[in-house]
Amino acid sequence: MTAIAAEIERFNRLSATWWDSRGPMRPLHVVNALRLDFVVEQIASHLNRVRSNALNGLRILDVGCGGGLMSEALARFGANVVGVDASPGNVAAARLHAQSQNVKVDYRLGELAEVLSPNERFDVVLALEVVEHVSDVPAFLAGAADRLAPGGMLFVSTIDRTFKSFAVAIVGAEYLLRVLPRGTHQWSMFVRPEELRSALAPSTLHMNNLRGMRYLPVLHKASWCKDTKVNYIATFTHAARSNLVH
Repeated sequence: MTAIAAEIERFNRLSATWWDSRGPMRPLHVVNALRLDFVVEQIASHLNRVRSNALNGLRILDVGCGGGLMSEALARFGANVVGVDASPGNVAAARLHAQSQNVKVDYRLGELAEVLSPNERFDVVLALEVVEHVSDVPAFLAGAADRLAPGGMLFVSTIDRTFKSFAVAIVGAEYLLRVLPRGTHQWSMFVRPEELRSALAPSTLHMNNLRGMRYLPVLHKASWCKDTKVNYIATFTHAARSNLVH
């Protein structure tokens, strides 16, 4: 088990607000639009596809899918998406919204080993804003990496454990500006980029893209930047690339 009971309960309490773009999840709605563009762009480049059909026919696993913001967006792009989350409230909110929008996403409640069959593999695996909420990061990432099909891509986004991230992501975002509910993050659980590399080394995955993200809470705008000392996203692939298995 890598899920933490207190984290599950906290997300259960927030589950009703997932799709309120002006509520507590507003920063995620803003960031999600930026990340979606990045994910589609990276997949298109990896597969040598044009952006408009980059995701057609791909199997994508969204681990820690929350209320389904990314899962649903990827499904609209033509991907076959499986969203997994340990919070019953999150999964319920995701299912309800997808149904109301007539978008097909396969949402499953639990952890990977519980809800996926042993042979299920995916062309793309996403772990977005989730590793900072699990108890055993190496075990969690190993489980995610194990679900990649040959030639697949892993995306991980999280927050670096730096003095700057404590000032910006916790003091600023949660206590001063209150753009996130207090207690959303624990600084000690933030993950450094080199820790991601180390955790994924046994799976022979290599980091081939690392990009920082800046979020302006007053303006509610997000943009990419060179600074990875707060928010960042990384992509991982095997050194020897092969065609994705659909």
